[in-house]
Amino acid sequence: MKVQEDDWKGKGVFMDSTELFSKTPPLKLFFLAAIPGAISMLASALYQTIDGVFVGQFLGNTAFAALNLAMPFVIINFSLADLIGVGSSVPISVCLGQKKEERANNIFTCACLMIVGAGVLIGAVLFAIAPLLIRLMGAEGEFAELAVQYLRVYAVCSPVTTIIFAADNYLRICGFIRGSMFLNILMSVLSAALEFLFLGVFRWGIWGAALATCSGMMICAVIALVPFFRGKALLRFCRPRFEGRMLRQIISCGSPNFLNNIAGRITSILMNVLLVRLGGETAVSVYGILMYADGFIQPLLYGMCDSLQPAVGYNWGAQKFSRVRAIEKCCFTASGVVSLLSVFVIALFPEQITSLFVADAGSEILSISVTALRLFSLTYITRWFSFAGQSFMLAIEKPLPASVISVSTALIFPLVLIGALWPLGLTGIWLNFPGTSVLAAVLALIILKKLSREWKRQDAE
Repeated sequence: MKVQEDDWKGKGVFMDSTELFSKTPPLKLFFLAAIPGAISMLASALYQTIDGVFVGQFLGNTAFAALNLAMPFVIINFSLADLIGVGSSVPISVCLGQKKEERANNIFTCACLMIVGAGVLIGAVLFAIAPLLIRLMGAEGEFAELAVQYLRVYAVCSPVTTIIFAADNYLRICGFIRGSMFLNILMSVLSAALEFLFLGVFRWGIWGAALATCSGMMICAVIALVPFFRGKALLRFCRPRFEGRMLRQIISCGSPNFLNNIAGRITSILMNVLLVRLGGETAVSVYGILMYADGFIQPLLYGMCDSLQPAVGYNWGAQKFSRVRAIEKCCFTASGVVSLLSVFVIALFPEQITSLFVADAGSEILSISVTALRLFSLTYITRWFSFAGQSFMLAIEKPLPASVISVSTALIFPLVLIGALWPLGLTGIWLNFPGTSVLAAVLALIILKKLSREWKRQDAE
């Protein structure tokens, strides 16, 4: 194993995770772990943006609207795998910090099996009920047909594609931080190249866009698992031993992300239903533009915070609490900087952002989109705080407060504000995002202060 580790170090993709998490200065750790993680997620976000651009430019506005109508269900398709992947990563990191390698390997093995099984089940269900789901959204005719085509391709491929993001977490835990980054870049490049080929050259329909993404994911999922099958990673596959305690721990730690995905998709579905009625395809397309902008920024925040979770969990398990605080200080600061820069970019270039996704945008859609983007940009003044706070609580195995922030941000606050801002029409929908962000930041601050008082009391005792 030592020879194998040295080989991987020589290739620049492997780092001794124990050394990295426990001894590397926090600022240096941030650049070694969080920056590659942010680049990884940026590559993924860039492809998602390209996906929207290609569909809008090659297939037209109806296909772009159909993509955005189906996207909440696509994300739901990945949500159960995300629950298991994130939920297992936290206890794995803590177990490694406690020197319980055998237990970490068992959690890893069981989690991989559970993700594949969930992909089979959820994929089959979504394929069967896709037409019903899209009809319930209020879509008809070609608009509905295109959305069903897009969703069904993801459903068929889900047994293989859903493990890719969990494998990314496991690679980082094992020290393959740069390898994880390169893999995400490869996945984005492959998917973009295939989508250009399928749509621009072969002239396939919207199903070709979904197939391109799924093909890139499946290829990279196989590559990601190679180090584990070859025994070149800190984590190894073993004979699985499923235990009630382990399953509860995975579900508990993964619940914040899962609830955020599910609650967020419920909100998106409700928003789309309202938008179809308030403004038709045009309003749905503008909402899609906002989601693509968010889909570019949020992965940067997620990449930085999520990449530091193994280090935070490891040091929390090793009871190095001062080191945990130092790492989190870097995380909060960087998240704030990225968010505030995003405010200015979105507010200053709304016309350019709109033209990326909507070919030959008319005056109506351009006017609505510019107003929506400028209001939406205010979201990132405060969004970073609740995001980093939720990530921190998840890393130290505090899933309940993390879940409270998650569900409130993704579902409760948006629903309350839909009612409060309803008289404003579409403007009220666009203001929903910054309003939710402010409420989430206040909630996160209250929870963090409460936890801080509890920890100080425990230290005193």
